[in-house]
Amino acid sequence: MDTQLILICLGIMGKGMLGIFTVILAVWGLVALLNRVTGKRKDP
Repeated sequence: MDTQLILICLGIMGKGMLGIFTVILAVWGLVALLNRVTGKRKDP
């Protein structure tokens, strides 16, 4: 087994997982923002 190749592959996988995590956080933040803006208003 080529250890150098495995380390390169782990780096590529890490970047991909970081990208997926970033997109999930962005979608979560957008949903939270939309909930605050369009949330139901309680009338007294």
